[in-house]
Amino acid sequence: MSSPPPFTSASAPQWAGAPALSALQAPLDSLSGVNVARARLLSKIAGGSRVMDLLFCLPESVTDRRLRPSLAQLRADTIATVSGTVLEVRPPAPRTRQPWRATISDETGVLELAFFSPWQAKQALTGAHIAVSGKVERFGDRLCMTSPDYLLPARQIERIPLLDPVWPLTAGLFSGQVRQAMTAALALLPPDLPEWHDPALITQKKWPDFTTALTWMHRPDSIPDSQSGTQWQAERTRAQARLACDELLADQLAMRIAQQASRYRPGRSLRGDGHLQKQALAAFAHPLTPGQRHVLRQIETDMAAPHRMSRLLQGDVGAGKTLVALLAMLRAVEAGAQAAIMAPTEILARQHAATFARLSPVPVAFLCSSVKGKARKQALADMADGTAKLVVGTHALVQDTVKFADLGLAVVDEQHRFGVDQRLTLVEKGHNADMLVMTATPIPRTLLLTQFGDMQVSRLEGKPSGRKPIRTSLHSLNTMGDILDAIARALQAGAQIFWVCPLVSESEALDIAAAEARQAVLIDRFGDMVGLAHGRQDTNAREQALKDFASGQTRILVATTVIEVGVDVPSATIMVIEHAERFGLAQLHQLRGRVGRGSKASYCLMLHEDGLGQTARRRLACLRETEDGFLIADEDFRLRGGGEATGRRQSGLPEYRMAPEILVDLLLDTAHAEAQRILPDTQANTTGTYRLPVSARLLLTLFGKTDAARIFSGG
Repeated sequence: MSSPPPFTSASAPQWAGAPALSALQAPLDSLSGVNVARARLLSKIAGGSRVMDLLFCLPESVTDRRLRPSLAQLRADTIATVSGTVLEVRPPAPRTRQPWRATISDETGVLELAFFSPWQAKQALTGAHIAVSGKVERFGDRLCMTSPDYLLPARQIERIPLLDPVWPLTAGLFSGQVRQAMTAALALLPPDLPEWHDPALITQKKWPDFTTALTWMHRPDSIPDSQSGTQWQAERTRAQARLACDELLADQLAMRIAQQASRYRPGRSLRGDGHLQKQALAAFAHPLTPGQRHVLRQIETDMAAPHRMSRLLQGDVGAGKTLVALLAMLRAVEAGAQAAIMAPTEILARQHAATFARLSPVPVAFLCSSVKGKARKQALADMADGTAKLVVGTHALVQDTVKFADLGLAVVDEQHRFGVDQRLTLVEKGHNADMLVMTATPIPRTLLLTQFGDMQVSRLEGKPSGRKPIRTSLHSLNTMGDILDAIARALQAGAQIFWVCPLVSESEALDIAAAEARQAVLIDRFGDMVGLAHGRQDTNAREQALKDFASGQTRILVATTVIEVGVDVPSATIMVIEHAERFGLAQLHQLRGRVGRGSKASYCLMLHEDGLGQTARRRLACLRETEDGFLIADEDFRLRGGGEATGRRQSGLPEYRMAPEILVDLLLDTAHAEAQRILPDTQANTTGTYRLPVSARLLLTLFGKTDAARIFSGG
């Protein structure tokens, strides 16, 4: 793949103060007083290892310590900062967990202190003049401050902030250490950053500049009016709104860059005359469905264009995606290039390899982790010298040892099972290669990308004629006896049944144990007709279990999610999913798709615990009501969020550090409009290069979005 356009370069922007950015981009252990171990802890709360990441870790709240009364004026349930002389100190009894206790006086009254820290005990010596700050509570007729937040010599009382930010912490990290690091980081912020927002917007919103806004968030007592008034709260609210909009703008601008880059990303025109496709269809011996013809035309049009294709092919299980992929790959071969398809499991990859070997008029190479020795060397050699025109494999295809003579089309099957980087690594093994990703249920992240228009969508409508809808029902695990009785009746009628065991996310070994235990129970009831398939079986043993089930030698196949994709047994008509609430929507949809592949009526029984939460109920209800993959993905999107379009997370709400959900709702339209102003559609020329303002380059650098175009292209 060609390098990103000039505006996505990570090089420092041409700005007078650009060298100051290197300090903000530096690792956290470059800060004064921060060693490697503390930097590791700080990175946990910062969500990154840069100094800038720490500055983006905003306080969770602010503690108001402006109340500085005399001891006689103290009131319970208030936070106060006071000073006094230590009258006495009472250590705890030996071998107890009691606190040290001290009494201080300022001649107007007394206050009892209780603290568990030996360090604080050493500061509170009899006769010492100290300052403390913390919450005042009443115990009987006495006022007490337990575990003061601050305990200092009285002469240093000014070190106790009036408005004290509260940052998130992690085990081993203390607030004083965060404060020290944050102070050092704030000192590195340049005061003369060029403004990336429209000046009219800044004036309208009364926003401070970027450096001032960050300073006010981390040092609220530096805001005008903070010593005694309440106006500081409004100023801090404006500062946070400005920073939230900065973060949203960086995200929107990065996506806009990626969108425009995709329109002009160098590609290659892959045109063919159809002779290989005709031979494959002749071997298939069935005509394409109208839906297959439609999506194939869309894919071929993209492949023939001079830009790089990035297309999602969505079709429910059994809709014929694999045949469409083969025909698209043969079109690439007709154009003189190679094509590769990557599947998430060896079972599915071998199924594809068998299908391709039967239909393809050109040589097909196969590669997975179990291919060893001479066979592996031969496959690698055939890919590298171009002998293998079509390549089928698993994750093994992204290894460094895999080279292609001329990869023109990369196909990723069941793309939700791969990470963004894996998909990128495969497509980057070619020169300006096209990318086609396929799924029966688009993951939320992909749905988000399609909403922004970077990835084109081909929806494969319909299924082969004769297939009937799958009847889905929900059942409590408490009705297991009734379920087994129903299974017995189905077996008497000749049915074959998948039984998927509960997902135990903590351990694959526990998944297998659950499957083995269920198999034992079913064998007690139904005898030797019960088989078992799971991921840790020897490949040959698992293949044999699947063959026995496909041939009817076994009638019930107990399995883990190893059968989620790549298992095609048209005679199987019942799917039982135990503890269905533990699975995601995409997995449930895929598992259900293992049945309903023949002409007989099929059923999916989802067994669940009683007392389901609201989200689990919505998930299962969605599966019961529809078989439409896009509707299911849309519900998944609403339940889990869309992930990061310009990042690597594939689900969950976008992880904004400075934009809480309410500000996202309020400011997203503003940020979108700002991104359009900075980078209008008309600015791109035919080569896809831009003159992005220096201020916008700075924004992308500060927020770590300079590589957005490449990540976005991962699909």
